[in-house]
This record gives sequence, C-alpha cells and structure tokens, in this order.
Amino acid sequence: NTAGCRTWALAWLGVASLCLGAAWAVPAKERRRMEKPKADLALYENPDLDNYDLTLDNYGEILDLSNYEELYDYSDLAPKIEVGTLAPRPKDPAALLNLDTRTETPKLQPLSTTSPAPIPAQGLPSCLLCLCIGTSVYCDDANLEHIPLLPPETTYLYARFNRIGAIRAGDFAGLKKLKRIDLSSNFISWVDADAFCLLPSLQELILPENRLTALPELPHSIIRLDARLNRIHSTGLRPQAFQDLKQLQFLHLSDNQLDHIPAPLPESLRSLHLQNNNIQTMHEDTFCDSRDHSQIRRALEDIRLDGNPINLSLFPSAYFCLPRLPTGHFF
Repeated sequence: NTAGCRTWALAWLGVASLCLGAAWAVPAKERRRMEKPKADLALYENPDLDNYDLTLDNYGEILDLSNYEELYDYSDLAPKIEVGTLAPRPKDPAALLNLDTRTETPKLQPLSTTSPAPIPAQGLPSCLLCLCIGTSVYCDDANLEHIPLLPPETTYLYARFNRIGAIRAGDFAGLKKLKRIDLSSNFISWVDADAFCLLPSLQELILPENRLTALPELPHSIIRLDARLNRIHSTGLRPQAFQDLKQLQFLHLSDNQLDHIPAPLPESLRSLHLQNNNIQTMHEDTFCDSRDHSQIRRALEDIRLDGNPINLSLFPSAYFCLPRLPTGHFF
C-alpha cells in the first residue's frame, strides 16, 4: 500500500510540474521579441560608437539577419502581371457599328476658292531661301536670280556668288535700317537709277565682279563704294557724281574702263583706287584747289593709279596738297 502511494504522489508531482512549465514557459521566439526593446533602449542609453567597425568579417555579427524575413513582409509588393489587358471587342452589333464609325477615315474637305491670306513678316521668302540671323540676311551661293523679299528690319544683306542680273527700284523699298549691301560676284548689268538713293542708312555698297557699265545715284549716307572688276565707263558716271557725298571715305573703282578721274572728290575721301583703267590725263584741280596753295588735304593719303597709261610726272601741281604722292608711273 505504501509503494502505491509513493507512485501516485510522484505521478501527481510530474503532472503538476508539466502544467507549471506550460503556464510559465515562453517560447524563445517570443522571448527575443520581448527582450529586444529593452536591449535597444540599453544600446541608446549608452552608445559605444568607438567599437562600431563594419567590415565584411563582422557584418553578420553587427547586423542580426536571423529574423529579417519575419520583421518585413514583401508579399504585398510583388508585381502583379495581368495578361490580356486589351478590352474585348463588344458582341453587340450596335456597338460594333459605333466602333467602325469611329475608325472611319475622315472625308477630305473641298478646296477653298478664296485667295490665301498674306504671308506674315516672320515667314518672308528670304528667310526660307537664305539664312536669317538677327537683322542679317545671308544669301550667298543660293542660286538666286533676283533680290528676295527682305524683312523690314534687315540691316546687312549678303547675296554673293549668285545669278542676279538686275536690281530694281522696289528691291529695297522700305528698308530704312539697311546699312550694308554685298552683291559681289553676280551677273548684275543693270541697276535702276533710284534703287539705292532712298536708303537713308546705307553705308556700304559692295558690287565687285559684276557686269555694270554705269553707277546709279547714291545716298548721302554712303561711306564705302566698291565697284571693282566691272565694265564701268566714264560716261556711265553722272556729272559730279561724288561731290555731294560728304561721308564717302572709300571709293574703289579699279579694273573698269574709266578714261578720267571722277572729280570733284569729297573732302572726306581717304582711299581712291583707280588702278587698271584707261586714265591718260589729269586736271590740275583734280585733288587740290590750284587757287589755294595753303590747302592741306590730310585725309586723302591712299591714291592708286598704277596700271593706267598716265604719266604722273606731267602733273606736279596736282599733288601739292596731298600728304603723299599717288601710286603709279612717274616716267
């Protein structure tokens, strides 16, 4: 009887210990979660940053990755791929009819019989055929046969190496700001008499290597005239053509067919190039006033008469007012 009681007592104690263990024991996983905040607080209360050295050798010791997947769940961020996202074609015949109507090719409108609107200034042909940069228009080597319609603000025009044969009065109409016209190396044989005279700001007119036989009237604002390598005769110059051009400084008419110097010349003139013409004689008042021997003409210091059949030594009284003698033959 005594042995049975001991066996029963031991069994009861075993059952009691199991119940107490089940009631008080905490899984290791839960215990880590409960103890971790305390450890974190202790870490921030007394941080030891001097010993924090992250290397490939201690990476696993410093960063505990054992429960990384438990703390972060990325299942919601997985991309969802849907197949067949195009809307199915409706089976309703009415809907099919509406769909076909929407995709129908639009009908062409009949051509208008009214005249087209005028082209605005920003879309002028010159800026389609040429290069417009600011107020400068570059039409070099563009196979032009006439001056294109220019924007009203044009200041500089370059139309060299083209096939322009004539310049009409209306080619530059209204261009109040035009300062330079360069038409070098064209086929220009005719210029209307008033093609340039109505340009109040024109300072440079450059016309070398053309087929001109005469010069038109020039505006009083002109500073430089270059008409070299043309076919200009003395009869193609108006009487006293340059006398009233008070701002003219450079007059270059070399390689033409002039037979005399186009005097009188304005006091403003600095450079006169007349080489390779047919000039044979000179008047004593061509450069200086023979009645005023005190005259000094300091500005005119560049006179080219070489390549002409004139003997400059025959006209010594024609140079007394000049700072230097003309270039040419003195024998």
